[in-house]
Amino acid sequence: MKLHEYQAKEIFRKWGVPTPEGAVALSGIEALQVAKRLQAERFVVKAQIHAGGRGKAGGVKLVNTPEEVKAAAEYLIGKRLVTHQTGPKGKEVHKVLVEEASSIKQELYMGILIDRDRNRPVIITSAEGGMEIEDVAKQSPEKIFKEWVDPLVGFCSFQGMKLGFKLGFDAKLSRKLTAFIDKLVRLFEGVDASLCEINPLILTDEDEFLALDAKLILDDNGLSRHPDLSELRDITEEDPLEVEASKYNLNYIKLDGNIGCMVNGAGLAMATMDMIKFSGAEPANFLDVGGGASAEMVENAFRILMSDKNVQAVLINIFGGILRCDTLATGVVKAARKVRVDRPIIIRLEGTNVEEGRKILNESGLNFQVADGMKDASEKIVSIVQSFS
Repeated sequence: MKLHEYQAKEIFRKWGVPTPEGAVALSGIEALQVAKRLQAERFVVKAQIHAGGRGKAGGVKLVNTPEEVKAAAEYLIGKRLVTHQTGPKGKEVHKVLVEEASSIKQELYMGILIDRDRNRPVIITSAEGGMEIEDVAKQSPEKIFKEWVDPLVGFCSFQGMKLGFKLGFDAKLSRKLTAFIDKLVRLFEGVDASLCEINPLILTDEDEFLALDAKLILDDNGLSRHPDLSELRDITEEDPLEVEASKYNLNYIKLDGNIGCMVNGAGLAMATMDMIKFSGAEPANFLDVGGGASAEMVENAFRILMSDKNVQAVLINIFGGILRCDTLATGVVKAARKVRVDRPIIIRLEGTNVEEGRKILNESGLNFQVADGMKDASEKIVSIVQSFS
């Protein structure tokens, strides 16, 4: 679950990680009130959307007076920002973060995420703050430094000192950096985060470290332990179909293609998408109904697929194990009778109760085409879609 910057910074402050003073505003008037409370010499007004690259897209304004804060907020709220992470449609700004502008002596990058190869958190830092870390890794990999956190031992002071010295700090600043990282690691583990990123982390003129930016992504599997954090979810930043799918515990991600996919199992779903691309078309979604899906879940999955206007045809690929083929077939038939089906459907079934499943489909009276294997299914669906163009 992604959080807005202002939400991440509120969590940062709870865990003792220093951030600039500020608050969120939903209108120009609220922004003006926040600015007057801050009583700062300069202000920063930042658009709040779930995407990076806001500054380059004009979503960050540096201003001098509360009145200019109000004007900047009114300009940003309602504006659609297009960044390298939003796609060409961009995202509409509904709120802004108003902060006191900070003095910047040096910009750094700091991030913590899970290293899947070593099965532990890794701290990543660089003196190239304010830049895309992917570009730094590609162009100057020697400027990126890492330390891994042993889950049994935890973060150790010597690791922070090592990072400080590699970044060119003296012993005093390295100790301050170590204290900062220690709080950040505790936060990362305490909220079950999958990513915690600060870009830039700044060193102020007073030689203090400050999280000028904050990105926090929480592991969905850990949200049951944090009901207070679950309430921070902003569904206006998510695709409506993905929000709808989450209500039924369906693993759905919308893509840009025109072939809808319904598959059981993430691995088979990825293979199905690969086969569609290999055959010359593009999948419209990733949809894993899961190994233990019920007929009702299948029905809801089918309805969500039909709700996507970009979908020209649907490929259902099921390997019956825990999810039996007859259960899937029952759900599809039930959904097809409820939902207006005006697009071709290709179904490939294998596994448990496959004959029963095929019988249910054949006797349904509905226009399903049953494929003989994955290759046949992908070729049939691609041929149908290509015939439309």
